[in-house]
Amino acid sequence: MSTATASLERSAKRANFMRAILPYLYLVPAFSVMAVITFYPLIYQVIISFTNFETKHLLLGLNSPDLEIVGFKNYIDIFTGSLPVQNFEFFRVLIYNFWWAITNVMVHVPAGVLIAILLNVPGLWFKRIYRAAYVLPVVVPPIVVATVWRNIFDEQYGAMNQLLTSTLLLFGDADPVRIRWLTEYTPPIPWLLPTGPLPLAYYAMMIANFWLGWPFMTLVATGALQSIPKDLYEAASIDGASSQQQFWNITVPLLRPAMIPAAVYGFTMSFNLFSFVYFMTGGGPARTTEILVTFAYDLVRNLRLFGVAASFAVIIFFVALVVFLITNRITRATQSYTEN
Repeated sequence: MSTATASLERSAKRANFMRAILPYLYLVPAFSVMAVITFYPLIYQVIISFTNFETKHLLLGLNSPDLEIVGFKNYIDIFTGSLPVQNFEFFRVLIYNFWWAITNVMVHVPAGVLIAILLNVPGLWFKRIYRAAYVLPVVVPPIVVATVWRNIFDEQYGAMNQLLTSTLLLFGDADPVRIRWLTEYTPPIPWLLPTGPLPLAYYAMMIANFWLGWPFMTLVATGALQSIPKDLYEAASIDGASSQQQFWNITVPLLRPAMIPAAVYGFTMSFNLFSFVYFMTGGGPARTTEILVTFAYDLVRNLRLFGVAASFAVIIFFVALVVFLITNRITRATQSYTEN
């Protein structure tokens, strides 16, 4: 009897162990793929960030005989602006990168909410067609958007200058407009940032990225609006609340849980929007529209300073991590509805 009991206990323990370990066994294939395509490159990148890794070390990698460990020299050179690159100051690029991401979110979120509210009006004709149309910028790759808008802002043949020329022609001015949207170095507003003025290319990029960014915010806001119970508005109308009061006391508070995570996501995407910035301005003129990721790419593509670029990527990671933790702490974007 005792032998049978002991056997049953062992079987029960084995079953409990298999039940506990089974979810992790299902995760093994995913973690194996992640280890190869994500974790290994990240670890390798951190290692070479402390070396003088260059093109000549690509063949043998870390086994190269002349590969030297330079410690924190790459990081110090980045922070102090000692890299062999003209017109580079890390903190100027960092502040511009933050400003670029923040201003995009400040424009995209209100515009997305406003358009969603307008398209959510009862009785609006062709509502489904409008919603299908504003999804198009979301599915178009940023590299295509950047290329199209670069042509739109072309100095000589761009549609923007032609539109301004046609507009001025209505007022009797026949001179063609030749605004250098992407190459003009003289800033239109010389006092905007403490680290230096913003070139005209920044405003052109803001216009182009607005076309790219508002549809996503509209999608999120539309879904949130449709989830708001109609009974709340009916009860508010019975109580005598005006449309403005309903908007500020019902719509805005119930949109907030959906729009704050969307804003954080939009900030992260704009902060690292490599393909759009690189293919529209290339960081110009004179690196005034450079963001961190485009500069890290430039270190590899033009200077072949792989070790320095790896250090730059590590810095970008920690900057993005700090930004995420701070915004998540302030906005509670990842907090569950059931948490207090």
